[in-house]
Amino acid sequence: MKKSFTIHDLPLSERPRERLQKLGVEALSAQEILAVILGRGGAGESVMVTAQRLLSGFGNLKGIADASVEELSQVRGIGLAKAAQIKAAFELSSRLEGYAEAGDKPVAKTPEDVNSLVKARLRGKKKEYFLALLLDTRNQLIKVAEISIGSLDTSIVHPREVFKEAISASAAAVIFVHNHPSGDPEASEDDIKLTKRLAEAGELVGIEVLDHIIIGDKKFLSLKREGLF
Repeated sequence: MKKSFTIHDLPLSERPRERLQKLGVEALSAQEILAVILGRGGAGESVMVTAQRLLSGFGNLKGIADASVEELSQVRGIGLAKAAQIKAAFELSSRLEGYAEAGDKPVAKTPEDVNSLVKARLRGKKKEYFLALLLDTRNQLIKVAEISIGSLDTSIVHPREVFKEAISASAAAVIFVHNHPSGDPEASEDDIKLTKRLAEAGELVGIEVLDHIIIGDKKFLSLKREGLF
């Protein structure tokens, strides 16, 4: 019987984990980074082969990032556990943009600023994500808070939950953002009603609602700029 190739057949200097330790993660190819995340391949198969199968099956890293856990788990050598590891790694990367470092806080003064801050996090999502950008008195980002996941028609975005996050972070203002998985950022009546309701609640607690941005595939809409609230 022909012996299958595994990661242990590679010289130590060529194994992804050892290369990362010696050269840094920047030196690794996408295939090697995926191999490190996966840890091991299927029975008798190199994790490098499994990683390449992922890239070939979904075209590129974006295709892998956009795939669901169920779709990923259908790839040979990738079960539900490994699929979950992959999704978690991509989600951590997208969330990183929502955290401001001390002394280097992003500023959200325009809809364009907001789009730049959250577009990577919302790209390719198949559900609606409702986020609140919590800002200080200089419109510097304190935190991106995830308020709700799911259609806004069925998921209640309650002012209490929204402003609990803002009060806890000592925010002076908030900007709301949600995506339309359809790709069309046109505001619905529900979007407009919700925004007005939240703006009124913000007045009561002394936290200004500056805008509500709807993110589509290639464009976005500012309810404030459109005069919708």
